[in-house]
Amino acid sequence: MEMDNIWILAQAESGEGPSGISSEPVSTEETTATTTTAADPNASGGGSPPQGIFGNPLLMIGLMLVVMYLFLFRGPRKKQQQHKQMVQDLQKNDKVRTIGGIIGTIVDIKDDEITLKVDESNNTKIKVTPSAIGTNLSKDNK
Repeated sequence: MEMDNIWILAQAESGEGPSGISSEPVSTEETTATTTTAADPNASGGGSPPQGIFGNPLLMIGLMLVVMYLFLFRGPRKKQQQHKQMVQDLQKNDKVRTIGGIIGTIVDIKDDEITLKVDESNNTKIKVTPSAIGTNLSKDNK
């Protein structure tokens, strides 16, 4: 890309006399200008980006790993512990809802199965695993 004329506009900043804008053509074939300000200590002619808190790639990777740990591992583990505590606190005659939506009353609790009475008139009972219990409706209502 060739540029025949480059126009430079400048305004005098001195307080003497009338300050007007003057222009003059500059014709050079390969003229490049780089400006830096004294107020920006990070400005350099090399074009390197400013280094801040997000400038270090290793710091960014570490920060992303911490966030991933919090979302992927800590949250579900906390939920599992709450569910385990809720299942351990179950007692006979507690009203519960399974993860499938069945509502029943606990009749018997064993280590690996819980017997629920789901129909009072027919005395219908079902056996479910403790992991199938979604919520304890007796504790939630109190």
